[in-house]
Amino acid sequence: MKTNVNLFWILTVFFAALCAVYVVWALLDTGYVEWVGAVGLGLCAVLSAFIAFYLRLVHRNQGGELAEDRLDAAIDDGDAEQGFFPPWSWWPVILAGAAAIAFLGLSISFWIVAYAVPFALLGIVGWVYEYYRGNFGR
Repeated sequence: MKTNVNLFWILTVFFAALCAVYVVWALLDTGYVEWVGAVGLGLCAVLSAFIAFYLRLVHRNQGGELAEDRLDAAIDDGDAEQGFFPPWSWWPVILAGAAAIAFLGLSISFWIVAYAVPFALLGIVGWVYEYYRGNFGR
């Protein structure tokens, strides 16, 4: 993972330098900054820095080297708990349907979004509180 962090920092420096060259070249050639390319390259640098920073935090919080990064690691060393996943849930389907209706309303007519809001709220509340009722109630 440390290699990934270093690669993204290198990409950050590359995109920042490329953005500076792009802006200077545009100023010398036309006399004004072409903002679409400058902002696009600048955001590439910023987003690469975000990813590098996030990966560095994850690497530090996991306690150093992962099993995938060590050359002497066995296959079973990387077989650990990967996270918690609910066994089944219909709430994401309801939330996705509400998002589909909302995007349909944004593309056709804005009043359709009003029909999506109650379904979205229902989906969010149901998903958050699904472990307080039914089979998985605590």
